[in-house]
Amino acid sequence: MHAVELVLIILGLSLFEVISSIDNAVINAEVLGTMSERARKWFLLWGMLVAVFLVRGLLPFLILWMSNPQMGAGDAFRMMVHPDPGIMAAVEKSAPVLLAGGGTFLVFLFFHWFFLEPKNYGLRGERFALENGVWFYAVVSVLLSTVVWFAIQRDPPMAFGAVVGSTAFFITHGFKENAARMEERMLHSQRGMSDLSKLLYLEVIDATFSIDGVLGAFAFTFAIPLILLGNGIGALVVRQLTLRNIDQVRKYKYLKNGAMYSILGLGSVMVLESFGLHVPAWLSPVLTFLTLGWFLWKSVAELGEARTGTA
Repeated sequence: MHAVELVLIILGLSLFEVISSIDNAVINAEVLGTMSERARKWFLLWGMLVAVFLVRGLLPFLILWMSNPQMGAGDAFRMMVHPDPGIMAAVEKSAPVLLAGGGTFLVFLFFHWFFLEPKNYGLRGERFALENGVWFYAVVSVLLSTVVWFAIQRDPPMAFGAVVGSTAFFITHGFKENAARMEERMLHSQRGMSDLSKLLYLEVIDATFSIDGVLGAFAFTFAIPLILLGNGIGALVVRQLTLRNIDQVRKYKYLKNGAMYSILGLGSVMVLESFGLHVPAWLSPVLTFLTLGWFLWKSVAELGEARTGTA
Protein backbone atom coordinates (compact mmCIF):
# COMPACT_ATOMS: atom_id res chain seq x y z
CA MET A 1 0.00 0.00 0.00
CA HIS A 2 1.40 3.38 -1.03
CA ALA A 3 2.02 6.19 1.47
CA VAL A 4 -0.67 8.36 -0.16
CA GLU A 5 -3.23 5.58 0.24
CA LEU A 6 -2.23 5.12 3.90
CA VAL A 7 -2.70 8.82 4.60
CA LEU A 8 -6.04 8.87 2.77
CA ILE A 9 -7.28 5.84 4.72
CA ILE A 10 -6.28 7.27 8.11
CA LEU A 11 -7.78 10.68 7.32
CA GLY A 12 -10.92 9.06 5.93
CA LEU A 13 -11.32 6.88 9.01
CA SER A 14 -10.84 9.87 11.31
CA LEU A 15 -13.30 12.06 9.43
CA PHE A 16 -15.90 9.30 9.21
CA GLU A 17 -15.56 8.60 12.95
CA VAL A 18 -16.03 12.29 13.79
CA ILE A 19 -19.07 12.85 11.60
CA SER A 20 -20.78 9.55 12.44
CA SER A 21 -20.31 10.32 16.15
CA ILE A 22 -21.93 13.78 16.14
CA ASP A 23 -25.15 12.43 17.68
CA ASN A 24 -23.10 10.70 20.35
CA ALA A 25 -21.24 13.94 21.10
CA VAL A 26 -24.52 15.83 21.44
CA ILE A 27 -25.86 13.30 23.95
CA ASN A 28 -22.58 13.40 25.87
CA ALA A 29 -22.60 17.21 26.01
CA GLU A 30 -26.21 17.38 27.21
CA VAL A 31 -25.75 14.77 29.94
CA LEU A 32 -22.37 16.15 31.03
CA GLY A 33 -24.06 19.52 31.54
CA THR A 34 -26.11 17.97 34.37
CA MET A 35 -23.09 16.46 36.15
CA SER A 36 -20.60 17.74 38.67
CA GLU A 37 -17.22 19.14 37.57
CA ARG A 38 -15.40 16.15 39.07
CA ALA A 39 -17.57 13.64 37.18
CA ARG A 40 -17.12 15.56 33.91
CA LYS A 41 -13.34 15.52 34.26
CA TRP A 42 -13.41 11.80 35.05
CA PHE A 43 -15.47 11.03 31.95
CA LEU A 44 -13.39 13.21 29.65
CA LEU A 45 -10.17 11.51 30.81
CA TRP A 46 -10.94 7.88 31.70
CA GLY A 47 -14.03 7.69 29.54
CA MET A 48 -11.91 8.79 26.60
CA LEU A 49 -9.37 6.05 27.30
CA VAL A 50 -12.14 3.45 27.45
CA ALA A 51 -13.73 4.75 24.25
CA VAL A 52 -10.51 5.00 22.23
CA PHE A 53 -8.41 2.08 23.44
CA LEU A 54 -10.89 -0.45 24.83
CA VAL A 55 -14.09 -0.15 22.79
CA ARG A 56 -12.59 0.87 19.44
CA GLY A 57 -9.65 -1.47 19.98
CA LEU A 58 -11.63 -4.47 21.19
CA LEU A 59 -14.51 -4.30 18.71
CA PRO A 60 -12.44 -4.72 15.50
CA PHE A 61 -10.54 -7.55 17.19
CA LEU A 62 -13.77 -9.35 18.19
CA ILE A 63 -15.40 -8.81 14.79
CA LEU A 64 -12.40 -10.19 12.89
CA TRP A 65 -12.04 -13.10 15.30
CA MET A 66 -15.71 -14.07 15.08
CA SER A 67 -15.70 -13.83 11.29
CA ASN A 68 -12.53 -16.01 11.22
CA PRO A 69 -13.17 -18.71 13.85
CA GLN A 70 -10.33 -20.83 12.47
CA MET A 71 -7.83 -18.05 13.20
CA GLY A 72 -7.78 -18.24 16.99
CA ALA A 73 -7.63 -15.41 19.51
CA GLY A 74 -3.82 -15.39 19.60
CA ASP A 75 -3.53 -14.96 15.83
CA ALA A 76 -6.14 -12.20 15.86
CA PHE A 77 -4.26 -10.36 18.60
CA ARG A 78 -0.92 -10.72 16.81
CA MET A 79 -2.50 -9.26 13.69
CA MET A 80 -3.39 -6.15 15.71
CA VAL A 81 0.22 -5.70 16.85
CA HIS A 82 2.20 -7.02 13.89
CA PRO A 83 0.20 -8.02 10.80
CA ASP A 84 1.34 -11.39 9.45
CA PRO A 85 0.97 -12.03 5.69
CA GLY A 86 -0.41 -15.52 6.32
CA ILE A 87 -3.02 -14.29 8.79
CA MET A 88 -3.95 -11.38 6.50
CA ALA A 89 -4.46 -13.86 3.65
CA ALA A 90 -6.86 -15.86 5.83
CA VAL A 91 -8.74 -12.67 6.71
CA GLU A 92 -8.97 -11.63 3.06
CA LYS A 93 -10.33 -15.10 2.19
CA SER A 94 -13.16 -14.78 4.72
CA ALA A 95 -13.70 -11.06 4.05
CA PRO A 96 -16.93 -11.52 2.02
CA VAL A 97 -18.80 -12.65 5.15
CA LEU A 98 -17.71 -9.58 7.13
CA LEU A 99 -18.28 -7.24 4.19
CA ALA A 100 -21.79 -8.58 3.60
CA GLY A 101 -22.69 -8.18 7.28
CA GLY A 102 -21.14 -4.76 7.75
CA GLY A 103 -22.51 -3.46 4.46
CA THR A 104 -26.03 -4.63 5.30
CA PHE A 105 -25.81 -2.95 8.71
CA LEU A 106 -24.73 0.37 7.21
CA VAL A 107 -27.31 0.34 4.41
CA PHE A 108 -30.07 -0.39 6.96
CA LEU A 109 -28.72 2.47 9.09
CA PHE A 110 -29.02 4.88 6.16
CA PHE A 111 -32.55 3.88 5.20
CA HIS A 112 -33.73 4.15 8.80
CA TRP A 113 -32.50 7.75 8.85
CA PHE A 114 -33.88 8.41 5.35
CA PHE A 115 -37.40 7.16 6.06
CA LEU A 116 -37.95 7.49 9.81
CA GLU A 117 -35.73 10.09 11.46
CA PRO A 118 -36.49 13.86 11.59
CA LYS A 119 -33.91 15.80 9.61
CA ASN A 120 -32.98 19.03 7.89
CA TYR A 121 -33.92 18.45 4.26
CA GLY A 122 -30.72 18.67 2.24
CA LEU A 123 -31.87 16.94 -0.97
CA ARG A 124 -35.10 16.55 -2.86
CA GLY A 125 -36.98 13.43 -1.89
CA GLU A 126 -36.03 13.49 1.80
CA ARG A 127 -39.29 15.13 2.87
CA PHE A 128 -41.32 12.70 0.75
CA ALA A 129 -39.44 9.73 2.27
CA LEU A 130 -40.09 10.92 5.81
CA GLU A 131 -43.79 11.42 5.06
CA ASN A 132 -43.92 7.83 3.79
CA GLY A 133 -41.73 6.29 6.46
CA VAL A 134 -43.61 2.99 6.53
CA TRP A 135 -41.77 2.11 3.32
CA PHE A 136 -38.59 1.63 5.38
CA TYR A 137 -39.66 -1.87 6.36
CA ALA A 138 -40.51 -2.84 2.79
CA VAL A 139 -37.27 -1.43 1.38
CA VAL A 140 -34.92 -3.12 3.88
CA SER A 141 -36.84 -6.41 3.67
CA VAL A 142 -36.50 -6.49 -0.12
CA LEU A 143 -32.83 -5.49 0.08
CA LEU A 144 -32.04 -8.20 2.63
CA SER A 145 -33.91 -10.82 0.61
CA THR A 146 -32.03 -9.81 -2.54
CA VAL A 147 -28.60 -9.89 -0.89
CA VAL A 148 -29.32 -13.24 0.79
CA TRP A 149 -30.65 -14.79 -2.43
CA PHE A 150 -27.55 -13.95 -4.46
CA ALA A 151 -25.19 -14.66 -1.53
CA ILE A 152 -26.57 -18.20 -1.09
CA GLN A 153 -25.70 -18.95 -4.68
CA ARG A 154 -22.19 -17.51 -4.34
CA ASP A 155 -21.18 -18.44 -0.77
CA PRO A 156 -23.77 -19.49 1.89
CA PRO A 157 -21.80 -17.99 4.84
CA MET A 158 -22.16 -14.61 3.11
CA ALA A 159 -25.93 -14.94 3.41
CA PHE A 160 -25.58 -15.62 7.12
CA GLY A 161 -23.30 -12.57 7.42
CA ALA A 162 -25.98 -10.37 5.83
CA VAL A 163 -28.60 -11.71 8.27
CA VAL A 164 -26.26 -11.06 11.20
CA GLY A 165 -25.72 -7.50 9.93
CA SER A 166 -29.47 -6.85 9.85
CA THR A 167 -29.86 -8.39 13.31
CA ALA A 168 -27.06 -6.19 14.69
CA PHE A 169 -28.79 -3.13 13.26
CA PHE A 170 -32.09 -3.81 15.00
CA ILE A 171 -30.39 -4.67 18.30
CA THR A 172 -28.27 -1.50 18.35
CA HIS A 173 -31.25 0.56 17.17
CA GLY A 174 -33.20 -0.74 20.16
CA PHE A 175 -30.38 0.37 22.47
CA LYS A 176 -30.36 3.83 20.88
CA GLU A 177 -34.13 4.19 21.22
CA ASN A 178 -33.89 3.26 24.88
CA ALA A 179 -30.98 5.70 25.30
CA ALA A 180 -33.11 8.54 23.94
CA ARG A 181 -35.82 7.81 26.50
CA MET A 182 -33.29 7.58 29.33
CA GLU A 183 -31.71 10.86 28.28
CA GLU A 184 -35.12 12.53 28.35
CA ARG A 185 -35.69 11.28 31.90
CA MET A 186 -32.24 12.37 33.03
CA LEU A 187 -32.59 15.87 31.68
CA HIS A 188 -36.14 16.49 32.92
CA SER A 189 -36.60 14.28 35.96
CA GLN A 190 -37.10 16.04 39.26
CA ARG A 191 -35.22 13.36 41.22
CA GLY A 192 -32.42 12.96 38.75
CA MET A 193 -29.75 10.26 38.64
CA SER A 194 -26.43 9.96 40.40
CA ASP A 195 -23.25 10.96 38.57
CA LEU A 196 -22.13 7.33 38.69
CA SER A 197 -25.31 6.18 36.92
CA LYS A 198 -24.83 8.86 34.28
CA LEU A 199 -21.19 7.86 33.74
CA LEU A 200 -22.19 4.22 33.23
CA TYR A 201 -24.96 5.33 30.87
CA LEU A 202 -22.53 7.41 28.79
CA GLU A 203 -20.06 4.54 28.53
CA VAL A 204 -22.76 2.13 27.32
CA ILE A 205 -24.07 4.66 24.80
CA ASP A 206 -20.55 5.37 23.56
CA ALA A 207 -20.01 1.64 22.97
CA THR A 208 -23.32 1.37 21.10
CA PHE A 209 -22.62 4.34 18.84
CA SER A 210 -19.07 3.14 18.15
CA ILE A 211 -20.40 0.07 16.31
CA ASP A 212 -21.37 2.26 13.34
CA GLY A 213 -17.85 3.67 13.06
CA VAL A 214 -16.08 0.34 13.55
CA LEU A 215 -18.15 -1.49 10.94
CA GLY A 216 -17.76 1.41 8.53
CA ALA A 217 -14.00 1.23 9.05
CA PHE A 218 -13.86 -2.13 7.28
CA ALA A 219 -14.95 -0.35 4.09
CA PHE A 220 -11.60 1.48 4.27
CA THR A 221 -9.25 -1.32 5.34
CA PHE A 222 -8.89 -4.64 7.17
CA ALA A 223 -5.63 -3.54 8.78
CA ILE A 224 -6.44 -3.33 12.50
CA PRO A 225 -3.57 -0.92 13.33
CA LEU A 226 -4.89 1.56 10.75
CA ILE A 227 -8.43 1.22 12.11
CA LEU A 228 -7.19 1.82 15.65
CA LEU A 229 -5.19 4.87 14.57
CA GLY A 230 -7.88 6.43 12.39
CA ASN A 231 -10.82 5.74 14.72
CA GLY A 232 -8.73 6.73 17.73
CA ILE A 233 -7.90 10.14 16.25
CA GLY A 234 -11.56 10.63 15.37
CA ALA A 235 -12.69 9.69 18.88
CA LEU A 236 -10.24 12.18 20.40
CA VAL A 237 -11.63 14.93 18.17
CA VAL A 238 -15.18 14.03 19.18
CA ARG A 239 -14.22 14.30 22.84
CA GLN A 240 -12.84 17.80 22.24
CA LEU A 241 -16.02 18.77 20.40
CA THR A 242 -18.04 17.44 23.32
CA LEU A 243 -16.07 19.61 25.70
CA ARG A 244 -15.83 22.84 23.72
CA ASN A 245 -17.47 23.33 20.36
CA ILE A 246 -20.47 21.02 19.92
CA ASP A 247 -22.86 23.97 19.53
CA GLN A 248 -20.64 25.36 16.78
CA VAL A 249 -20.71 22.03 14.94
CA ARG A 250 -24.51 21.83 15.19
CA LYS A 251 -24.79 25.10 13.24
CA TYR A 252 -23.79 23.20 10.12
CA LYS A 253 -27.22 21.69 9.71
CA TYR A 254 -26.51 19.27 6.85
CA LEU A 255 -23.50 17.48 8.36
CA LYS A 256 -25.75 14.65 9.54
CA ASN A 257 -27.07 14.31 5.99
CA GLY A 258 -23.50 14.07 4.73
CA ALA A 259 -22.67 11.42 7.33
CA MET A 260 -25.67 9.30 6.36
CA TYR A 261 -25.04 9.51 2.61
CA SER A 262 -21.42 8.56 3.34
CA ILE A 263 -22.72 5.58 5.27
CA LEU A 264 -24.87 4.59 2.29
CA GLY A 265 -21.83 4.84 0.02
CA LEU A 266 -19.57 2.83 2.33
CA GLY A 267 -22.25 0.20 2.94
CA SER A 268 -22.81 -0.17 -0.80
CA VAL A 269 -19.05 -0.50 -1.38
CA MET A 270 -18.86 -3.25 1.26
CA VAL A 271 -21.75 -5.23 -0.24
CA LEU A 272 -20.35 -4.92 -3.76
CA GLU A 273 -16.89 -5.98 -2.54
CA SER A 274 -18.40 -9.02 -0.82
CA PHE A 275 -19.62 -10.17 -4.26
CA GLY A 276 -16.16 -9.84 -5.73
CA LEU A 277 -16.12 -6.33 -7.17
CA HIS A 278 -12.62 -4.86 -6.87
CA VAL A 279 -12.69 -1.41 -5.24
CA PRO A 280 -9.45 0.63 -5.08
CA ALA A 281 -8.24 1.41 -1.55
CA TRP A 282 -8.51 5.15 -2.18
CA LEU A 283 -12.17 5.09 -3.24
CA SER A 284 -13.80 4.87 0.21
CA PRO A 285 -11.88 7.80 1.76
CA VAL A 286 -12.30 9.94 -1.37
CA LEU A 287 -16.03 9.15 -1.45
CA THR A 288 -16.28 10.17 2.21
CA PHE A 289 -14.37 13.43 1.66
CA LEU A 290 -16.48 14.41 -1.36
CA THR A 291 -19.82 13.59 0.22
CA LEU A 292 -19.11 15.31 3.52
CA GLY A 293 -17.42 18.22 1.77
CA TRP A 294 -20.45 18.89 -0.42
CA PHE A 295 -22.87 18.90 2.53
CA LEU A 296 -20.47 21.05 4.57
CA TRP A 297 -20.35 23.54 1.68
CA LYS A 298 -24.15 23.51 1.51
CA SER A 299 -24.35 24.13 5.27
CA VAL A 300 -21.85 27.00 5.16
CA ALA A 301 -23.61 28.58 2.19
CA GLU A 302 -26.99 28.48 3.92
CA LEU A 303 -25.48 29.79 7.16
CA GLY A 304 -23.96 32.70 5.23
CA GLU A 305 -27.30 33.46 3.58
CA ALA A 306 -29.02 33.45 6.96
CA ARG A 307 -26.47 35.88 8.40
CA THR A 308 -26.80 38.16 5.39
CA GLY A 309 -30.57 38.13 5.72
CA THR A 310 -30.43 39.12 9.39
CA ALA A 311 -27.75 41.77 8.88
